[in-house]
Amino acid sequence: MARSAQAPVSSKSTSIAPPELRLEQALQLLRQSGHELPVGDPNNAAWLQELINSLVEMSSRDALTGLANRRSFDLALAREIDRVARAGEPALLLALDIDHFKQVNDSHGHPTGDMVLKAVAAALLDSVRPMDLVARVGGEEFAIIMPNCASSFGQAVAERVRRRVEGMSVAIGAKQQIKVSISIGGAFAPQWVRSSPTLWKERADVQLYHAKAQGRNQVCLEPATVSVVSAEEKALLFGISQFQDIE
Repeated sequence: MARSAQAPVSSKSTSIAPPELRLEQALQLLRQSGHELPVGDPNNAAWLQELINSLVEMSSRDALTGLANRRSFDLALAREIDRVARAGEPALLLALDIDHFKQVNDSHGHPTGDMVLKAVAAALLDSVRPMDLVARVGGEEFAIIMPNCASSFGQAVAERVRRRVEGMSVAIGAKQQIKVSISIGGAFAPQWVRSSPTLWKERADVQLYHAKAQGRNQVCLEPATVSVVSAEEKALLFGISQFQDIE
């Protein structure tokens, strides 16, 4: 019986060459953003890992202030919403806005405005715990996610942040200084409830609007007892399949 013909087996193993890495473009991005470039041999794995780490850091940080950027904030907010729903620990979201910031830019120029933004960012970081996430989410808009923050401490924490900014001065030139203030709105995530980042942000933004309407340089927090579940959150809570009968 004749044996079926078999294709010859090559003694050489096939391999796919890795795509060409755009190292120069990556290094140029780091240069433009002011990040330090990795040192050492570019052919070394440690050098490449340092480059990757720098790119990840650049993509998650606001270039001007060094705070978490909007993308990092949104990811952290979604994680915190999930944690609160599972663990039931309290969490506070603060929405902050520099009062009359446009006047700073119009009167002193955008470079001075950038100095104010950096000074406010440093003041916010100095006013909260290492576990809290401080982010720049817009032009003069900031946000702070405060995990495990009991409602009884919420007002005191927000007031500490407000006073810290109110008490600082930003030097411009040899003799001139600028003082600014911030308005703060805050809301607690409803515990044991599957809410959403959008609803939580909306609640904090409503309180921020109240703070500005009351004259700015104010703190307005949604009362903790208003952990009343909204219609949207009820839909999220009871509208998902795990709470429905299995047929």
